[in-house]
This record gives sequence, structure tokens and C-alpha cells, in this order.
Amino acid sequence: MTVDVVLPCLDEAEALPWVLARVPAGWRAIVVDNGSSDGSAAIAAGLGARVVEEPRRGFGAACHAGLLASDAEFVCFCDCDASLDPGLLPGLVGSVADGSADLVLGRRRPTGRGAWPAHARAGNLALAWLLRRRTGLRLHDLGPMRAARREALLALGLSDRRSGYPLQMVVRAADAGWRVDEVDVPYLPRAGRSKVTGTWRGTWQAVHDMRKVLDEPVPAGGGRP
Repeated sequence: MTVDVVLPCLDEAEALPWVLARVPAGWRAIVVDNGSSDGSAAIAAGLGARVVEEPRRGFGAACHAGLLASDAEFVCFCDCDASLDPGLLPGLVGSVADGSADLVLGRRRPTGRGAWPAHARAGNLALAWLLRRRTGLRLHDLGPMRAARREALLALGLSDRRSGYPLQMVVRAADAGWRVDEVDVPYLPRAGRSKVTGTWRGTWQAVHDMRKVLDEPVPAGGGRP
């Protein structure tokens, strides 16, 4: 079993040593540098990660560049800001590998003050409710930690390159009949300031991007990976 961990990165020099040290032994870390100015790419390379440059700004652009760079059987995604522990990923991959799920998401459980600002949590709850209306999936969180088979993910034809990418993955997986599950994971106060949900404006811009994803028509056909 081969596993790659895609880590979208924008100015995460402070967090990278902790994050990369937590990637399970034998798994490859793919750090996708999305235009960092703090030396993140050099730090990641020095710590043994494969570094992929993605000049187009956007969370989805960085995630998809990492997916395209992978050649592993399984691909995981995880934030690169030390808010989520990559050491927990084997539990998610195990559920996909044993056939009990096709896509597994980490449901964030805050562990300290400031780990998940109120405005970001409110936006996430609203999107989870809209997702349930659109797909029937009873998920509580659309967090960035997740795992699936690489070839199946590529077959979803993901096209969003902004903040809607994580939601589009779930929506298209549901439309294709995938079994989507979530497991609790501790959510830690991040290192540094969030580029997306650190402000009300950033949160609602992300919600706007994701609303466009929810408006996509339901395709005909589909099928499990």
C-alpha cells in the first residue's frame, strides 16, 4: 500500500517541521508551495518532502496540483498549519483500504481556545446543512483532512481551484454513489494566521465559493470507485 499526503502550503515555515515530523513513516509528503515568501519550500525540501510549485493562488489549485503529482494508491489531504495531526491519517486510510468507505473526512473537534473561530464554525455548519439538502449526506464538517484512492479522485473531474475544492470533492463523490464517512479528529490552534477563515470576510468568501459548487447540476449515471 502506497500513500501520499498532500499538504497545500502558503507561508507555513513555522508549522512545517512539526507537520512533516508527524507524517507516518513510509508515506510521502507532497508540499505544494502556493507562492510562499517565507522560505517554506526550502524548509520542506530540507526536511525530506517532495515540493511542488503551484503559482496559481487558491486552495483548490494547490490541492489538485498535489493530487496530480501523486502516484500512490491512496492520497490524503491535510492542512499544513499544525492545526491537524498527520499522524492520525492511517485511521482514515484504513477505512478506505478495507472497503468500509470510499472517502473519509476528519471531523474537527476543537481542543483549545482560538482553534476554530466562531465565524468559521458558523460558515461550516451552514455549508454542512446545505450539503445535506443537496446530497443527503449527514456530515457535520467539511474539513481539509481526508483520504481516498487516487485514481477514483481523479475520475471525479474536480474543477474548482478556489475554496470550493473540498466541498466539490464531497458533492461529486456523493453524486457518484461513494460511501462517505467522517471520524473525529482533534483540531488544534493553528500556527500563524489563517489565509482563508481567519476573518469574517475570508470565511464568507469561502462560503460564496462553495455555494457555487452546490449549484452544480446532479450528473446522470455515476458509480462507486
